[in-house]
Amino acid sequence: MGMAMSRRMPLVTLTASMVGLFATQLAVVSAGSLQPAESQPDSWQHGLLDRYCVSCHNGQVRAGDLVLDDLDVLSVHEAPATWETVVRKLRAGAMPPPSRPRPNVETYGRFVSWLEKELDRVAADSPNPGRTEAFHRLNRTEYHNAVRDLLDLEVDVTELLPADGGSYGFDNIAGVLGISPTLLERYLGAARKISRIAMGRPVPSATTETFRVANDLSQEDWVEGMPFGTRGGANFHYNFPQDGEYVVRVLLARNAGGRLAVFDVPHAVEVSLDDEVVKSYVVGERPPVDAPRDSDTFRDWQARQRTVDSDWEFRLPVRAGPREIQVTFARRTWAYPETVREPYLRPYTGTDTRHQPYLGQVTVTGPYGVNSGSPVEPTPSRRRIFVCEPSETDSALEQIACAREILSTLARRAYRRPVTTGDLDVLLGFFEDGSAAEGFEAGIELALRWVLASPEFLLRVERDPGGLAAGTNYEITDLELASRLSFFLWSSLPDDELIGLANAGRLRDPEVLERQTRRMLADDRARALVTNFSSQWLYLRNVPAVYPDEDLFPHVGEALRQAMRRETELFVESIFRDDQNVLELLTADYTFVNERLARHYDIPNVYGSHFRRVSLDGLTNNARRGLLGQASILAVTAYPNRTSPVLRGKWVLENLLGTPPASPPPDVPSLEETTNDGEVLSMREATERHRANPACASCHRLMDPPGFALEQFDAVGRFRTHTAANTPIDATGELPDGTQFDGASGLRDALVSDPWRFVGTLTEKLMTYALGRGLEYYDAPTVRDILRGAAEEDYRFSSIILGIVKSPPFRMRRTES
Repeated sequence: MGMAMSRRMPLVTLTASMVGLFATQLAVVSAGSLQPAESQPDSWQHGLLDRYCVSCHNGQVRAGDLVLDDLDVLSVHEAPATWETVVRKLRAGAMPPPSRPRPNVETYGRFVSWLEKELDRVAADSPNPGRTEAFHRLNRTEYHNAVRDLLDLEVDVTELLPADGGSYGFDNIAGVLGISPTLLERYLGAARKISRIAMGRPVPSATTETFRVANDLSQEDWVEGMPFGTRGGANFHYNFPQDGEYVVRVLLARNAGGRLAVFDVPHAVEVSLDDEVVKSYVVGERPPVDAPRDSDTFRDWQARQRTVDSDWEFRLPVRAGPREIQVTFARRTWAYPETVREPYLRPYTGTDTRHQPYLGQVTVTGPYGVNSGSPVEPTPSRRRIFVCEPSETDSALEQIACAREILSTLARRAYRRPVTTGDLDVLLGFFEDGSAAEGFEAGIELALRWVLASPEFLLRVERDPGGLAAGTNYEITDLELASRLSFFLWSSLPDDELIGLANAGRLRDPEVLERQTRRMLADDRARALVTNFSSQWLYLRNVPAVYPDEDLFPHVGEALRQAMRRETELFVESIFRDDQNVLELLTADYTFVNERLARHYDIPNVYGSHFRRVSLDGLTNNARRGLLGQASILAVTAYPNRTSPVLRGKWVLENLLGTPPASPPPDVPSLEETTNDGEVLSMREATERHRANPACASCHRLMDPPGFALEQFDAVGRFRTHTAANTPIDATGELPDGTQFDGASGLRDALVSDPWRFVGTLTEKLMTYALGRGLEYYDAPTVRDILRGAAEEDYRFSSIILGIVKSPPFRMRRTES
């Protein structure tokens, strides 16, 4: 449950500034509303702090930069930021530290509950919804989705726009999404390309698009989405810009030396367009009979095989629009069982050791032979754009009327609000410039280009109403609320229904807001919560960068990496989509695997590349249950050649418990893997020796124990009971609050024993993602309120989402101080 205050500035500095802010607020609040609950100087709260806290947290020692001896615990409104820090540390069980006396469990819990209630009372008397940035640029993912929903067009924008920076764990934080002149140029270039593709107008010259296949992607078996009876290959989505002829070029994979392997039996290669075979090739042939290997005949045969794909190029007439290109191999049986060979996906380094050919890349070049005078095919994007089309006999006024209808419809969706006369004047100006030079469609294209690069499209803007004093809370408009909701749940534009309700001023109605939230969660576009939110929360975006040591883990390749990530995506999506208790993320007795991943997990009777839900009850242990047992997370929290209790423990603290450790001190010593006598240390022994350093102990005592529990899995997520050196794994540990555990299952039980720890962290992560800003101390009462409501609904996913959507920070904003 990590708040921004732990990262931005020293706590004392933050406390001082926030106390000043609260002093201003208190001036306009009735004095009676903030009277302390008790006034006895010898209260039990004072006694508790004097006995267990202030010996370290005083003006002289200043442990953790936290000073309590000059604060009155019965007047928490005087320093709410400091007391929220205390609550956080107490909830985590981190105070007092293990070496210091600690009150009994009942007293400890009583004080935490009392302190939270006091802070919640203060927040109710002087609410602060926080302030989001006035300008919030769409990130690259949101831009892609907005183009898709605006124009019914899928465009890969990763080559058009740079990756976005992140903060607080997410790439949609408004404070880091600025616009530089260079970035604006990239947006203008993207708008130019996208508008031309969407319109399908003739391109000035043929262009080339190249699709490459990862060299360690398994092509030994059937690939999901490809025709049955085939193996390997790949499929690519390409938007053909207009009717015409296109040249398709197919290249097989080479080895690391750039050479094509020689195959002594034929393999059929099929190229399909939208599941219809359009071209076939054959690679491989029987070697010449009785020809010695050093003969010219054999060398000629070998040379032909090494250049067999040199002429794999053909022209194909294609209608404009999105199409799927497939290249695959006909399946055949080999003496070498695929079930034995398939796991070893990267043997093809410097020698010709593959037993079958692999696809390397496909290029598409075109269009050619375009008749600029022929009518343009009505693609999905053109149908979305042209809500009307003028005829050749229409007058100039009739054409302008049609252009006005087209552009007002596009702008209303793109700008997420009613279109003003000024908006239309600008767009019609672009239309007139373009149409005067090249005709009606050129004018629409030029105006569309402006829409896609305009600030009204690229920026979500929230303006303070006029006439409000500084530091005043106010409700955001219905249209601003519609955008917040759609970019939270869909990472995209609000649809017509949402905009319609916002225009009518009905979206802020609590019943309407809840109904719309549930509708949007049921929509396919809500998958963005999995692909965007959870992939960042759980570090799934790091999976493609996982490259374990090939000598230690030769079976790990692209196919397994993709399967690892897909498992977690499907798992999280199932819990979100089925509106389950979010604790199932940690405890579920099922997961989603294909044959490749099932073999990695030793799950029997799973065949084929498609994913399916499987029960984990049949495994010999229950360590695999929930997120803690999934290879995607275990692999991204390990090094290429070994596990890391530190990385894994840090991941648990940050993402499941919400208590990120402090940054390491400068010049932190590296982990010693051997003793002075050269004796190899186990990972636990090495980590414990490292923790003996006083500079490292304070953080490692928190990080290491959860990491030790996950030592039951190796660096690529395989379960184990012994290390590679045959040393038994010691997976025992203890949380800061004294809860002991043994292994991944014990850690999981400890995490769910107090649901508020994990559910609170998930709520804060979702709230950060929803607001596009880091959470501050004044958001903590809202989080607790959401948790109380979610507890009544069995912690169902929708109860957390609805709690966030209905909360003051989501519906309100504070004017600039």
